[in-house]
Order: sequence, then C-alpha cells, then structure tokens
Amino acid sequence: SLHRPISNKECVAQYKDESSMLRSRRDKMNTGEQTQHDQGIYSPNNEAQSTVFFLLVVLLSFSTRLYKIMEPPHVCWDETHFGKMGSYYINRTFFFDVHPPLGKMLIGLAGYMTGYDGTYPFLKPGDKYEHHNYWGMRGFCASLGSCLPPFAYLTVLELSQSLTAALITAAVLAFDTGCITISQYILLDPILMFFIMGAVLSMVKFNRQRYRPFSAPWWFWLVLTGVNLSGALGVKFVGLFVILLVGLNTARDLWSLLGDLHLSLMDFGKHLLSRVFGLILLPLFLYVTIFAVHFVVLNKSGPGDGFFSSAFQSRLIGNNLHNASMPEYLAYGSVITVKNLRIAGGYLHSHWHLYPEGVGAKQQQVTAYLHKDYNNMWLVHRPNDSDAQSGEPDLVRHGDIIRLEHKETTRNLHSHLHEAPLTKKHFQVTGYGINGTGDPNDLWQVEVCGGQKGNLVKVLRSKVRFLHRATGCVLYSSGKTLPKWGWEQVEVTCSPYLKETPNSQWNIEDHINTKLPNISLSVLKPHFLEILLESHIVMIRGNSGLKPKDNEMNSKPWHWPINYQGLRFSGVNETEYRVYLLGNPVIWWLNLVSLGLYVVMVAAASLALRRGVQLDKRRIGRKHCRVLLEGGGLLLLGWLLHYVPFYTMGRILYYHHYFPAMLFSSMLTGITLDTLLQSADLWLRPPYSHWLLRGGQAMLFLAILDSFYMFHPLSYGMRGPLAHDPDSTMAGLKWMDSWEF
Repeated sequence: SLHRPISNKECVAQYKDESSMLRSRRDKMNTGEQTQHDQGIYSPNNEAQSTVFFLLVVLLSFSTRLYKIMEPPHVCWDETHFGKMGSYYINRTFFFDVHPPLGKMLIGLAGYMTGYDGTYPFLKPGDKYEHHNYWGMRGFCASLGSCLPPFAYLTVLELSQSLTAALITAAVLAFDTGCITISQYILLDPILMFFIMGAVLSMVKFNRQRYRPFSAPWWFWLVLTGVNLSGALGVKFVGLFVILLVGLNTARDLWSLLGDLHLSLMDFGKHLLSRVFGLILLPLFLYVTIFAVHFVVLNKSGPGDGFFSSAFQSRLIGNNLHNASMPEYLAYGSVITVKNLRIAGGYLHSHWHLYPEGVGAKQQQVTAYLHKDYNNMWLVHRPNDSDAQSGEPDLVRHGDIIRLEHKETTRNLHSHLHEAPLTKKHFQVTGYGINGTGDPNDLWQVEVCGGQKGNLVKVLRSKVRFLHRATGCVLYSSGKTLPKWGWEQVEVTCSPYLKETPNSQWNIEDHINTKLPNISLSVLKPHFLEILLESHIVMIRGNSGLKPKDNEMNSKPWHWPINYQGLRFSGVNETEYRVYLLGNPVIWWLNLVSLGLYVVMVAAASLALRRGVQLDKRRIGRKHCRVLLEGGGLLLLGWLLHYVPFYTMGRILYYHHYFPAMLFSSMLTGITLDTLLQSADLWLRPPYSHWLLRGGQAMLFLAILDSFYMFHPLSYGMRGPLAHDPDSTMAGLKWMDSWEF
C-alpha cells in the first residue's frame, strides 16, 4: 500500500533515528566535514556529465546572444538614453538619471575600452551609427546577458541536484526570444539581471556550505553574495527586491542556527556578525564607493545641473557657479534666478505662453523649470520704481516689499484668487502687466527663513520666502507636472498654508549687479555625504514623477506573465529593419502553467508528507518533495518579490520590467516540470514509467527548440511584409491581436 498509520513505537524510533542523525551531522559540522548529501548526489561520472552540459549551456547562451550583435546598425529604443549616458561618462559630463550610476558607468567603460570616443549624440531611435564604434557597448551587455542561462543552470542544479531540472531551466532561458532581445542592446536590463542572478547563485552556494562554517568557500560565497547585492542595487533600485530575498533567506538561516542547542551563543554571535559584515556593511561600502567614483568622474557641468541644488552645482567645472564670484547680498536693480529648495523643485520661470481657457485667468504662465534657461531671469524692483538708481543700489532686507519683473517678457510676478491649475486649494500664479506696469497683486514681501526684520538676503545661502501682499499666500512649487499646454514643466502656485516647507522656500542662485562688489563662492561646495543624500532624494522623486503621458501606452503588470504585448525596439513598416521585444510564447505560457502546477504539486506533496505516505521506494521520494517545498519555495518567493510590488507603483510601467521576475519563474519551471516527469511511476509500472519520463523530456526540449525556430526573427530582425501578410516570415504567428510585429 502507499501509506499506513504509524504506530507510537515507530514514531519514537523515528524520532531517535532523526536525533541521532542530527547529532552526527552537527559533529561533522564542527569538524568541517560534510554529509554525503551535502557534497552532492553525483558520482565522478555524473559530475563530469554536469560539467559537459554546463559548457554546452555556455556555448548556446553566448552564441544566441552574440549572433548579429551589430544589427541593426542604428539606435534602438532606450539605447538613445543609456548610450548617451555612457558617452557622458567618457566625456566626464554631469547628467541626471532616475537610476543609480553603476550600469551607465559600466556601459561607458565598455565603450571606452573598445575604442568608442563618446562623440555620438544618440539623439533618437533610428539614427545610423555610421563610423562610430558601438559594438563594444552592445557586446558588453550581451556578454552579461549570456551569463543568465549558465547562472540559472548552476542555481537549479544546487537547489534540485537534478541535471534534468537544470537543463530545462537553461533551455527555457537560452531559447527565449525576449531574453535574447533584451540582452543584445545598450540597456541596463542585462546588467541588472546579471547581478540579480549572481546574488541568487551565490546565496544558494553559500547555503550549501552551512556545514562548513567559516571555511574559505563559506567566506567566498558570502562575500560574493554581498558584492552582487551592491551591484544589483547600483544599477537599479529594483535591486532592493533581491536584497529582500537574500535578507529573508538569511533571517531564516539565523533562526535555524539560534534553535541549534549544540551551537553556543558565542558561535551564533560569530555567524551573525559575519553575515552583517558580508551582507550589510560590505554591500553598503561598495554602493557608496560607486557614487564616489560617479562624482569624481562626472566633474563637468552638463544637462543634469538644474535638478540639483545651487551648492551641488558649485562643484561642477563649467557651471556658472563653479569658482564663481558674484555680489554677496541681494540688491534692488539686480538680475537674478530664483531656485526652489525642494529637490528637483526647479527655477522660477515664465514664457510668452498663456494659461488655456478654463484654467484660471488667461494670463502668462509662470512655472518651475528644471534646466538653466534665459527665461529664468528676473529683475528685482521696488514696488513703484522700475528705473535704475544712480550710485550704489540699496540692499533688499527681510520684510521688504518688492516686485519681480520677468526679464524676457517684462511681465510682473502676479497672483490672485483664481485657483491653481492642479493644486486646487492654492491660488494661480501668473505673469501680468507690461514693461513693469501692473497692479497691487504684483507685490511680494521678502521673508528670510529664521531671520529678523532688517536682515540682508544672502545669495545662495539664505532661504527665502515670498509672501503675496494682497492674498497673504506664499509662493510655492508643488512638484506636480503640468500637462502639455504647460510644456510639462512644474506647477508654481501661491499657497494659503504658510507652514515653512522646502516647497515654499527659495534661494537666489545667479545674481548680476555691476554696481556691487563680488565674492568667491568656492566656500559653498558641499561635502560628499551631502551630495550623496541629495542624489538619492532627486532619484527617488524622479522615479515617482515618471507618470504616463497623454496617449502614451502604459503596460499593466497583469499583461506581463501572459505575454500580452511586447515592445517595438526597431522599425514599424515593411521597409524597415524590425526588432520586437516579445517573450517566446511557448516558453512564457509554459512558465505560467508551471506556476499553477507548482501550487497544486506543493499542496499534494505537503498532504502526502503530512499523512506519512511512503514515497522512498518510488522514483519520486522525500528528496523531491523537499526540493519542491524548499528550493521551489525560494524561487516562488523570488518571483513574487520581483513581480507583485509593481501593482503598487504609480509610475509608468513597461513590459521589460517583468524580466527579473521571469528569471525566477523559469527556474521554478525547471524544478516543477522535472518533478512532474519524475512522478510518472506513481501511475505507471516500469518500463512504461521510464518511457513516459524520457518521452516527456524529449517532447519538452523539442517544443522549446521548435518555438525558438518559429519566433527567432523577433530577436534577429524582420524585413519585408508584416505578420498579417501570407508572404511574411512571421505569417500565421501573430497568435494575439495585441502583438505588434
């Protein structure tokens, strides 16, 4: 029979056997030995076989990724961003991006090492590379992407001790058109996934060393896990998900050690401190070092200056604030720029465009603009005096009433009781009047934060608020992005809420007045920790500000596992070279089915173990149940951590955001399908069960290969008729109307 009730005597004997086994294992742990199971189940012949298969996986992976790496010879999709940022590193030009810098630094380094000179502009997708050397950057990304199937192979091999499960996983990733496409271009994704998979593999290898604590391999895999965690977070903040995965695994490991009564508290303390060093302190040090290198390399003024504070900009060579000198105190008659102290708050800005009908008064727009621009210039006047004064001008003091005139359009900074465009409880701010002529709603009172009446306004250093005299509100940068009629600049309002916040605080950045003496601004350069903190605040707010634009397609997380819609990397019509990012449908739907199968199989295995079903005499035994529950559970957790959080994100999402989760799904597929095939002898006798096992494995690999052959033009390029045309290379393969190839 498959199962029978276990008597009390058998329970006691089983408990004694398990206790004896645990004591023996602990004794061997203390002497640095491993049990036969933890050395692996392979004989030397099987280990040699696994090595041969590993080399085959490496060969297939690199050949599928590096094939036609130079095609197409023009900018594809986000290469226009990350190729350009690589050029910035080569030219040492400062820029702003919402992601940490490691991925772009590595792209720039790869280009520099392979002869790229950083002169190509990367203006827009479709621009020809011509004579510029781009193969090094593409080749670097493809090489890291090529490591994903071998890493997955080794990870599943460690978790399952099954060559078949490892080979299924490797085949799924090696022949997936989506993984191939996303690895072949100058993008952050293959670099991010390289570090994620490196962290997971290192973690699994480290877990296998649990019975050899503090040995050289134990330390090696612990440290390598930490290095990969810092690399993943250094490329994108998505790296936080794999950090959470490793953290949960480590917490479980430490909890198990704490329950080991044969382990002294002193030894437990050593385990705890070693993990704190390897998984917290070392990654943190490496992560901070990445930014230190980033700041040292990018020391020239560039397009990212305006996102950062005036003090930050003063350290950039070529910025107007670098080693600059200007009048120390604000005076009447000065030309100034006014910068909001909210990170990425922008410069007070105006232009000739008016607010549209239905948006407050139809007067000139006033916004906050993140870049330096001539339209950021304002003139400081007394309330009823726009003429230049003879002699040395009077200085502006705390409590003074002033009028700010826009230098380009000559309209005054103005507010009234109309509601603001986006922040409805605030008042609208406009440009009003002409050549300095306006009305009492153009008057503002200067308030130095923390100051007293009569205090002077210091350039760069004073935090200033502008209180509207007529309504009592305060000038405010809401941080909200205006629609296209506002050129997607930041909304400026007049807030009736007078609490001091960075949104309502401003500083005088540029200050031009030929009648005043100048001072050097070099004393304002910030410390490293200050610019590190500011960089992270700017990146986080930049990420949260990535909202879908009008008529822009926003992919939904539920689209991703079902392969609902891909991304055009290159080309649209019949005459163009077309590349379309879409996962191999057979593989992605197999992954989806395997997720459901895994849940069913785990429930069945848990029930069988709970009821004491005797499985050890079958091909599928307790070892397979343990692999399914523990190894598969770890991969399911990884998939959930890299997928579910996207449902809570308000930023714009794209199909390629699913690929880190897809790695875990593919590894889970390998374990699930291998266990399913191994269970053939539960309902068939030998040799029929063996035939079913081998036949199922053969059909699975053939289906993967055949689907790759059908859909490979998605990755390697299509020309000529589109998929709906019978003469197309993709005729009959547009299985979903939402696919756009």
